[in-house]
Amino acid sequence: MTERPKTPLLDTVINPADMKELSDQELKCLADELRAETVSAVSETGGHLGAGLGVVELTVALHAVFNAPKDRIIWDVSHQTYPHKILTGRRDRIRTLRQKDGLSGFTKRSESAYDPFGAAHSSTSISAALGFVVARDLGGAPEHGIGDVIAVIGDGAMSAGMAFEAMNNAGHLKKRMFVILNDNEMSIAPPVGALSAYLSQLYAGAPFQEFKAAAKGAMSLLPEPFREGAKRARDVVKHMTVGGTIFEQLGFSYVGPIDGHDLDQLLPVLRTVAERSTGPMLIHVITKKGKGYAPAEEARDKGHGVGKFDVVTGTQAKAISNAPSYTSVFAKSLLKQASQDHKICAVTAAMPDGTGLGLFADRYPSRCFDVGIAEQHGVTFAAGLAAGGMKPFCAIYSTFLQRGYDQVVHDVAIQRLPVRFAIDRAGLVGADGATHAGAFDISFLTNLPGFVVMAAADEAELCRMVATAAAYDDGPIAFRFPRGEGIGCEMPMHAEPLEIGKGVIVQDGSRVAILSFGTRLGEARIAAETLAAQGITPTIADARFSKPLDRDMILKLATNHEVLITIEEGAVGGFGSHVAQLLAEEAVFDRGLKFRSMVLPDTFIDHANPVDMYREAKLSAQDIHEKVLDALGVSTIKARA
Repeated sequence: MTERPKTPLLDTVINPADMKELSDQELKCLADELRAETVSAVSETGGHLGAGLGVVELTVALHAVFNAPKDRIIWDVSHQTYPHKILTGRRDRIRTLRQKDGLSGFTKRSESAYDPFGAAHSSTSISAALGFVVARDLGGAPEHGIGDVIAVIGDGAMSAGMAFEAMNNAGHLKKRMFVILNDNEMSIAPPVGALSAYLSQLYAGAPFQEFKAAAKGAMSLLPEPFREGAKRARDVVKHMTVGGTIFEQLGFSYVGPIDGHDLDQLLPVLRTVAERSTGPMLIHVITKKGKGYAPAEEARDKGHGVGKFDVVTGTQAKAISNAPSYTSVFAKSLLKQASQDHKICAVTAAMPDGTGLGLFADRYPSRCFDVGIAEQHGVTFAAGLAAGGMKPFCAIYSTFLQRGYDQVVHDVAIQRLPVRFAIDRAGLVGADGATHAGAFDISFLTNLPGFVVMAAADEAELCRMVATAAAYDDGPIAFRFPRGEGIGCEMPMHAEPLEIGKGVIVQDGSRVAILSFGTRLGEARIAAETLAAQGITPTIADARFSKPLDRDMILKLATNHEVLITIEEGAVGGFGSHVAQLLAEEAVFDRGLKFRSMVLPDTFIDHANPVDMYREAKLSAQDIHEKVLDALGVSTIKARA
């Protein structure tokens, strides 16, 4: 293990109050030690590295100037908060990040008073901050008291409509609050759109002209790497606003941009605005993601998400696998389909690499669209593409598709437009925890009239589902697949489309039928092997479709077996609920069928590795085994004829 860094100043900081007696020079040294400690900790746990390194000085400055936890610091997305956690009493647990029973990789209200608002999706911070401000002014929490409220939001997150909705409301209410715009020209992938070009224009609001020199915010004083960024959009500015910045048009006083890695700039600006501000204030800070750690600075994604790594070289420890990831299988399958059909195009919301569409963008740049952190727009944009005669594949993580649900209903489903939804990260996802779990898409899509909903049991089926979606033009269609690697099955040379609404029997048996929707099929097969040792040979079926259901297969299974068990990696209200509805309508229960539905529990499961999470969810092979025995009334392990 790499030797941990020497941190004599940081060792004296148990909570932010300990920083109040430090000189500005000591705060600079503290920042250096904090950066080293962050790198060291993440090298042992893995996680989000670049974002936290980019805000080390900003984190130090915020805690040195403001008085958390009474002053509420709200971090947008909050994957950049490892330095914040180290300074707020959690350093002794920082090497448990993202591990079972350890610290969350995001802010979490139940974890610390210094995390006033939980987050892991983007663009929520300004809305939440305004809520705190109004609660403060209405006396909502007199026993605790709320002081100043500061939202820290990145330039990528600022591209989402919700951020501007919040700023518009805050500008109207004219209440004192602070928004720190952390402009690093990069969210996860490089941001897109006119806004990202606009952000670095230079302007300081009139109320703060007198301390521009203290802020040293003039372009000529910026370090060379930032000067070009500060020139990015003078032409855009001329056309977008007259007489001020877009933020001032929304009612915010504006100061910046300032160098977010220079405490000689950050500290005077924050002290001045804290002393003088009377209304909403936006401070524009330019930073560099991965700052101070060369391997992160040089990485394509600036060290956004990393595994365990060697601190000296930056080399990550990679597990060796013989199976491709589901994401890569989707990406390559879509490329193959696109090579045969020029109408196929792809849409992603700021996740070209995460969804595998970086490959598509390289091959077919005119047919691939990264809409930024704007899932609502992305879904409706895809609907427009479909209405215009194209075949859009809208690739969005399950947890992020939730953000575009109204558009899925209103703009896609009601109009029966053939948008193809590629739903990555379906089911439990491990270290990112509950905020990123793909738990609800089966329920919220299967309930929509006219939707086709599929789930791949393995990577070979995923290939066929991509082909199925490409060939389907009668309405919206979705296919879901998990994070991580496949099972290493043989891949088809030519992926034939599936027959819509038809499942398949994968093992014949008697007494018990196990009907799986998704990748729990592998666990069902393992359970069947252990059951066989007890003389129980279940029938196993792969549903493939949650909508439309394979009525014939399900009714046959229900008629020919004593017990029918459904399994899915989703919440109640999904596949199993629709099977139960079918069985009730057909009066199958009247004939004595024992039906059990295995779904994710009615709780949010904290971060851990996926195997442990599925054990907690009681969806492992052992749980399937026990469910079968319980349904049959077998209480002891014994062979049965």
